[in-house]
Amino acid sequence: MTSAIVQFGTSRFLQAHADLMLSQARDAGQEVGAVTVIETTGSPASRARVAAFAKGHPFPVRIRGLEHGKTRDTTYDVRGIEAGLSARTDVPALREAFINARYVLSNTGDKGYAVPEDPDPTLNGWSGFPELLTALLRERFEASGTPLTLLPCELISRNGDTLRGIVLDLARRGAGNAAFVRWVQDRCIFVNALVDRIVSEPIDPVGAVAEPYALWALEARPGFVPPCTHDQMVVVPDLGPIERKKLFILNLSHTLLAQRWLDRGAPERLTVREAMTDAKTRAWLDSIVTQDILPAFPADDGAFAYWAQCRERFDNPFLDHRIADIANNHTAKIERRARGFLSWAGSSDAGSATCPRLRAAFGDALSEGEA
Repeated sequence: MTSAIVQFGTSRFLQAHADLMLSQARDAGQEVGAVTVIETTGSPASRARVAAFAKGHPFPVRIRGLEHGKTRDTTYDVRGIEAGLSARTDVPALREAFINARYVLSNTGDKGYAVPEDPDPTLNGWSGFPELLTALLRERFEASGTPLTLLPCELISRNGDTLRGIVLDLARRGAGNAAFVRWVQDRCIFVNALVDRIVSEPIDPVGAVAEPYALWALEARPGFVPPCTHDQMVVVPDLGPIERKKLFILNLSHTLLAQRWLDRGAPERLTVREAMTDAKTRAWLDSIVTQDILPAFPADDGAFAYWAQCRERFDNPFLDHRIADIANNHTAKIERRARGFLSWAGSSDAGSATCPRLRAAFGDALSEGEA
C-alpha cells in the first residue's frame, strides 16, 4: 500500500462515513493505505471499540433509507482498519504509526479542540486532542520531517484552519521551537472539510446503521491530494457555498419544523418523517423553502436539487429523528440559521431579505432583537 492513515476517534460516524468511503475505494482497486484507529478518551465504550478494531476484521455498515425514490437496505463489510490503539497506553505504537502516516483523520467531538489554561503538549502530559496532536507532530518533525495531510471531520466551521491555528499556538510556546513552527506552517496541510451523514445507531462491537446520503467536502489546498476518490467526496475551491446550503436549507428546515412543533404543541415523540406525512405541514415547509429561501441562492448553485435530496432524507422510513431533539438550543439555532440567512440573503446578489413566509413562521421569535 502506498499510504497509511491515522484516525483519531472511534465514533460510529467515522465508521459509516470516512471508513466506509475508504473501504469502497479499496474495493474499487484504488491504493488506499490501511487505517490505525486511536482512542483518546479512555472510556469503556471507546476502549471496547479499539479492542475490536485491533483484531483487523471487517465490520458491517448498513445503509438504509430512500435513494432516488427507491428504498435501499444494503450492508457493506468495511475493510482496511489494521490496528486499534489507546493514546494513553500504546504510546510507542502510536508514535510509530504517526511518524509513518500520510494522512490524519479526526472526529473528536463537540469539545475536541478545547485547550486547558495550562496546556502540556507532550506525549505523557496532554489532556486534549490539540496537545496530543502537537506532541505527535513534534515527534514526526524530529524523526523525519516528511509532509503530512490532516483531514479534520469535526463539525466546526473552517475546521482545518481552526485546528492549524491552535496547533501553531501550542507549537510556539517555549524556546527553540522556530524550526518546528515553520515545518508545521510549510509542510503540514490542514484541510477544511464539511461532512454530512446521519448515522442513526451503532452495531456492537463495531459497525453502524446510516442513511444513504453522505457528503465529504474538502477545500482545495496547494499540494493537497485526497486519500481516495469517491462519488460522495468532492474537492472544491471554496466550502462556503456548500456550508450555506447545509445551514440555510437543511438545518433551517429542521428549525422551521421545530418552531411549528413548539407552536402547535405536537406530540413529544413526533419525528421529522411523521411531520412530513402531514400534507399541510409538508406544503407549508415547501412553500417557505422554495419561495423564500432557494431564490436567494445563485441559479447554478444546485440549491433546488439539494432541497429535493433533503426532502428524501426527511422521508427516510428507517430513521426516527425526533423534533424534540432538534428543538434543543432553539433560540441559538434561530439566530444562526434564520437570522443568519436573512442577513446573508439581504447582502447576496440574488437574494432578498423580505422573506415574508419565513418571518411569519418564526413570528416574535425572529422579530426579537430587530430594530
